[in-house]
Amino acid sequence: MDDILARLFSLRDEAYVDFMAPLVPTVPRETILGVRSPDIRRLARSLRGTPEAAAFLQALPHAYYDENNLHAALIAEMRDFDACIAALDAFLPFVDNWATCDMMNPKCLGKRLPELLPHARRWMESEHPYTCRFGIGLLMRWYLGDAFEPRYLDWAAAVPTGHYYVHMMVAWYFATALTKQYDAALPYLTAHRLDRRTHNKAIQKACESYCIPPERKEELRGLRGDALSSEAKKAAKKPTGKSEQ
Repeated sequence: MDDILARLFSLRDEAYVDFMAPLVPTVPRETILGVRSPDIRRLARSLRGTPEAAAFLQALPHAYYDENNLHAALIAEMRDFDACIAALDAFLPFVDNWATCDMMNPKCLGKRLPELLPHARRWMESEHPYTCRFGIGLLMRWYLGDAFEPRYLDWAAAVPTGHYYVHMMVAWYFATALTKQYDAALPYLTAHRLDRRTHNKAIQKACESYCIPPERKEELRGLRGDALSSEAKKAAKKPTGKSEQ
């Protein structure tokens, strides 16, 4: 454990702290060492399968943001589906920012999509915002291609979007759905199935995509809602920082 923390300290970059701190406003600045993501992933690969990694994964909560990122990267390296699900259940309640949440992309989950689906849904239904965000991310990553079913759009549309980083993930999900399942996703905008701020953000993100042709972007721009009410603006208040994730 001490050796892993020492290795993280050896990789710290103060300039990177200045860059990252505004992007993860939910994380106390003093807990950020400034280890860059490629270095985190290289360290995770070097630790994969070792007793040190196993002990580190049990040592929750961690003190540093970068330790959480390493934890996420170690989970991403897992190859056993059941062990990965167990590790996610143990770690997700401790995730406190979008960057750590989005770093977890275990490839082993994509090999057993029918078994992953109920886990994705129960995580989506969590009241913990980053657990919910992670579940929506799984639905976006694995279930908008050959495994797509229209009911999954209902699941995403039903997610409460009061938390900024949940709202952003729902918008990202629908923007991606518009690039991959346009005919199925479009009615959620034409029928205003999403709250107004998520509706507008989904359209914005879709129109920024190179995967949607110009004529469809024009159609989407015509569906933009009016300005948010003052009540909705208060509900949608964004955390201090520059992140748009």
